[in-house]
Amino acid sequence: MAVPLSQMWTVATYVLGKRLRGNKRYPLVLMLEPLFRCNLACAGCGKIQYPAHILKKNLSPEDCFKAVDECGAPMVSIPGGEPLMHPQMAQIVEGLVARKKYIYLCTNALLLKERLDAGWFKPSKYLTFSVHMDGTEENHDFAVCREGTYKTAADAIRQAVGMGFRVTTNCTLFDGVDPKEVRQFFDEMMELGVEGMMISPGYSYSKAPDQSSFLRKERTNELFEMILSNRKKGWKFNQSPLFLEFLMGKRDYECTPWGNPTYNLFGWQKPCYLLQEGYVDSFKELMTDTEWANYGKASGNPKCRDCMVHCGYEPSAVDHTFSSFGGMWGTIKAMLFNTYANPSAGKKLGDFRATHKHGIPVSPPVQITVTAQATAGSAA
Repeated sequence: MAVPLSQMWTVATYVLGKRLRGNKRYPLVLMLEPLFRCNLACAGCGKIQYPAHILKKNLSPEDCFKAVDECGAPMVSIPGGEPLMHPQMAQIVEGLVARKKYIYLCTNALLLKERLDAGWFKPSKYLTFSVHMDGTEENHDFAVCREGTYKTAADAIRQAVGMGFRVTTNCTLFDGVDPKEVRQFFDEMMELGVEGMMISPGYSYSKAPDQSSFLRKERTNELFEMILSNRKKGWKFNQSPLFLEFLMGKRDYECTPWGNPTYNLFGWQKPCYLLQEGYVDSFKELMTDTEWANYGKASGNPKCRDCMVHCGYEPSAVDHTFSSFGGMWGTIKAMLFNTYANPSAGKKLGDFRATHKHGIPVSPPVQITVTAQATAGSAA
């Protein structure tokens, strides 16, 4: 099982408590961004496009603790930027562990070995390193725009696992990805010993340098059906199985933008982690002052049309699990019968020929026929 029973129980009792009290909108995971700067410049990321004076800033540990206490979510995801560049990250993690929050520290792992060797962190059931791994070595290094990052991250994962830390991977898939290579990537991550994998289609950040490689909804369903059908028993995913079915086109959910609220250098971000349409000073203001009807597919908002990202839809899947017998039964069935046998998807995968490589069109193979001709000279 990819998620420890203690964490599952904490989340389950939290959600059920909210539902029994009639709370229709509640946070599941706090997205805590203590900084925006990073040691990579990925083409699909819009976080490092801020001015230099913003990139130099950090949230203090006290700011982080205040946001966590105010929000009350049982889980805290720490993205960035690169969190391991924060000089007080060890103190932040220690404070969140003391609060018994389940932490997913998102990192590209370039600094992970150095921080582990320096003793910044101690193994805990509350701390998980969520390492960004965007495919096999070639694809990952291309996605992050630097060679050698895959090997560095893989070495850091092995060390962290060996030291007793919880480690998961976080993979964002873009248009042009080869589903066969993604399945190979799953094998590689399982061989590294990670607890589970997270996957999500990329969202088109307005500030991202590369706008051409983001997936559209129909393409997302087609791609994930090939990737996640006929799956191997050894693959473990650190996600709601109903969300994975949503990606495969087996379920239809509306976005829950308040499920993963964001707090960063500017305050509480409206309306969600992916859209920046203003900030407020308190979590209460975020929940009460945001016009939630303006977001999600049903709203008709063009910015939400093709979004299927986990931070908006995984809370929807989790809420479905605990809000009805059908959702609970669907989750149990997905956990017990998780291979998703699908001959049609298997045939599509077998017939798949990559038309793009890293978003660049691939020319179809050209068959060349060579005819031998004897000349007077060659026959002599």
